[in-house]
Amino acid sequence: MADIALGVDVGLARVGVAVSDPSGLLATPVMTLRRDAKKNSDRRLLLRMIVDRGAGEVYIGEPKALSGNMTESTKMARDYAIALAEEANAASIEVGVFLVDERLSSVSAHRALHASGKKMASHREVVDQAAAVEILQQVLDMRRNGVRVQASRVVLK
Repeated sequence: MADIALGVDVGLARVGVAVSDPSGLLATPVMTLRRDAKKNSDRRLLLRMIVDRGAGEVYIGEPKALSGNMTESTKMARDYAIALAEEANAASIEVGVFLVDERLSSVSAHRALHASGKKMASHREVVDQAAAVEILQQVLDMRRNGVRVQASRVVLK
């Protein structure tokens, strides 16, 4: 049985969250958190989810340009991952925080929502959750297929 894992899609306004099933086969959407850069209530809620669900790993999407270059969004995701790891450590929460390449997760999420019949106007409500599902499902599929997961662990100094 695999550890529970969370997938996280970090945006300027919202943070999408997905969770794996206990067997590590399927990622499902959980919720979209309102991003709170001043009070960090979104990260506090995420830490509560980690504890409540018994998650051992968190995979945060690292949005690089298609060329592989860093962008402002890449820096934002990295800063978020580092802050989450530091806050988990300060609260004595044992969880691995990883950054995983997610160049096309939002595009795939929009396509999946469109294919499911969702109107474009309603995508905003759930696209972050769908992107978090894409991020986490990619990790779960790699594990299941015996492929090394291409993720960078956040290591605190």
